[in-house]
Amino acid sequence: DGFKPRPDDIIVCTPAKSGTTWTQMLCALIVHQSVTFPRPLNTLTKWIDRPTEPIEEVLAGLERQPHRRLVKTHTPLDGLPYFEEVSYVFCGRDPRDVYLSQVDHMANLSPETLAAEAARAGTSEIFTMPDDPNEFFPRWLTVGEQPWMDDGLELGSVLYLSRSYWAFRQLPNLFFLHYADLSTRLDEEMRRLSAFLEMPVDERLWPSLVEAASFQAMRARADETAPGAHVREWRSNANFFRQGRLGQWRTGLSAESLAFYDRVANRRLDGQLRRWLESGRAVAGDPKLL
Repeated sequence: DGFKPRPDDIIVCTPAKSGTTWTQMLCALIVHQSVTFPRPLNTLTKWIDRPTEPIEEVLAGLERQPHRRLVKTHTPLDGLPYFEEVSYVFCGRDPRDVYLSQVDHMANLSPETLAAEAARAGTSEIFTMPDDPNEFFPRWLTVGEQPWMDDGLELGSVLYLSRSYWAFRQLPNLFFLHYADLSTRLDEEMRRLSAFLEMPVDERLWPSLVEAASFQAMRARADETAPGAHVREWRSNANFFRQGRLGQWRTGLSAESLAFYDRVANRRLDGQLRRWLESGRAVAGDPKLL
């Protein structure tokens, strides 16, 4: 409620573990047209609904930024104010790979972070993932992160959150990226994003920006790029980028889990959204044209 938008703000709105940090990096590279930023990425871009930083400090920090601002959120569109003058960038990913990345994410959280999360929830019991990822998968897929949602328990929603943006995909200031496309055609996707943001980049700089946006380059700069690294959120900052899971659900989840996912996805996702989430623009087509 206290956020005061500027006409050129960029809101990176994604499910958790769906390429959020990657999308923030792409936007920052295009905005600043440099591989170095005024501040490290993890403090330059603000996660406005992050409960670990006082909202007054977050908003004051945003107000002090003189350049085009980047804001991150994992909130569904029905939980956000909508500003016609602001750019919204959504990044999707196969929900099955998202879950496995969440398993990696939970294993990498520092003990201090886990204790702080339990304290905010008003409990001394620290949530830990079962050793077998298949054990928690059905609950995450069918129990809401909030009472009115239908997925996302403990780890964050993908299905509900994605539906909230997909329903309004024709909005001119809402842009769609996909993790699979970024993994296989990074240059092309960055050029699409540059055009959407109406920020052309000097071609002499372009190769260095694409290189800085690679998964490997971001991992090498993990102390600057991993969200929360500045507050010691992780056991290892580099392991935040441990592996870019792409299609690893085929071996990482059991046949029973995959069959369960099929049943849930068929009920909760329309066919076009499901195909796009599972495969990206190169295979399923541009969301704006579907």
